[in-house]
Amino acid sequence: MVDDTREDGDDEHATDADHDAGSRGDEEFARRVEEARDLIGEDATALYVGVVREGREVDSTFAQQADDHQQEGMQALSLLASHIRLVSDEAGVDYTTVAADAVTLAEQLDESE
Repeated sequence: MVDDTREDGDDEHATDADHDAGSRGDEEFARRVEEARDLIGEDATALYVGVVREGREVDSTFAQQADDHQQEGMQALSLLASHIRLVSDEAGVDYTTVAADAVTLAEQLDESE
């Protein structure tokens, strides 16, 4: 069978390499999902879970247990700060850039509701 979707000059093995990279990406994603499940199973006092579907639909939930409002606020801020740090590390940019972009996106979400 001939792959007519490949453009002239493309290496026929490129699709195999892409598939292998996709499989490794799928395995990495599955591993991280399992790690998240393990974390939730421990003695958590606060958690935030966000899920993106098809690159655009976002569902999320937040839960926490705390003795007072100050502890609740600190837990929520700690989760936010940790998430900003994770995103900035993954993107290779500084925290302030991620935080500013997050504020911009939050404002856009508010406007679209």
